Amino acid sequence: MSIIIPASIFMFVVMGVIAVYLLIGRGPAGANDRLKQLSDQGRKTVAIPKESPMTRIAEKVAEPINRIIPTSASKVGKLRKRMMFAGFRSLNAPMNYRALQFLSLLVFPLATIFVLMLIGLTFDGSMPWLVCAVFIGYLLPRKMLDSLVERRQQVLRWGLADALDLLVVSVEAGSGLNQAMVRVSSELKAVHPDISEEFDLVNTEIRIGREREEALRNLAERTGVDDLRGLCVMLIQADRFGTSIARAIRVYSESLRTRRRQRAEQAAQKAAVKLLLPLAVFLFPTLFIALLGPAALQLMDAFGGR
Repeated sequence: MSIIIPASIFMFVVMGVIAVYLLIGRGPAGANDRLKQLSDQGRKTVAIPKESPMTRIAEKVAEPINRIIPTSASKVGKLRKRMMFAGFRSLNAPMNYRALQFLSLLVFPLATIFVLMLIGLTFDGSMPWLVCAVFIGYLLPRKMLDSLVERRQQVLRWGLADALDLLVVSVEAGSGLNQAMVRVSSELKAVHPDISEEFDLVNTEIRIGREREEALRNLAERTGVDDLRGLCVMLIQADRFGTSIARAIRVYSESLRTRRRQRAEQAAQKAAVKLLLPLAVFLFPTLFIALLGPAALQLMDAFGGR
């Protein structure tokens, strides 16, 4: 059974050699060469931003993975949407995520095998650790992405209230909706950069010729925040039926503040339940020792003296 760990190391080394060969040894396909030629011709007239070294490395790592384990278009679309929710709008974001998954699946088992060799555990003792390492390597990138999505959506919810207040003031002062969104984007850039960036993207889409309704729908799809989706739907309906945008925004702002207060009350009610476990584990034993410790010592002395 002691041969299992060296065999596992040999397997991971072979996988690493194959990955290096796929990254370096194999040249690009003819279609890729043709695409590069077309992109080089396009660079003569259009300035294309340079890619970062990390992006190129991630592309090289993810290319053999996509070749060996192809991903369907629906899964790529869902992954791209999740990456967009987290704030990664690059076309290479799904590829970078798959490269991170591959590296995580490779690094965690290798590190675990190395530590187990140093400790000198047997096969029976090492297998649960290897399984846990593979499990962690598979789930860690997904949990990190979910955490980034939840954090950014929470930041957008916090900044939306201030954005609505400024939007109401700008519209009631006589500005149009587009000018009001430009003002919101410029004023909130230092305080709420995420919501400022989203409004700036809406203004950019409108300036390049898209309809306002399409730009607002893209905002709702790009963020995945229910409050922003409701705001976009309300603005689209107000613009379509010709109602007062300032009044509609003010009503929506009041309802948004009501929902924020309800969320705060819900979080406050959950806090008491969440505190039970830390109190039971850390505070109560210390309190019992402080209160009953002297009495227990006195009892031990009294019974011990007899």
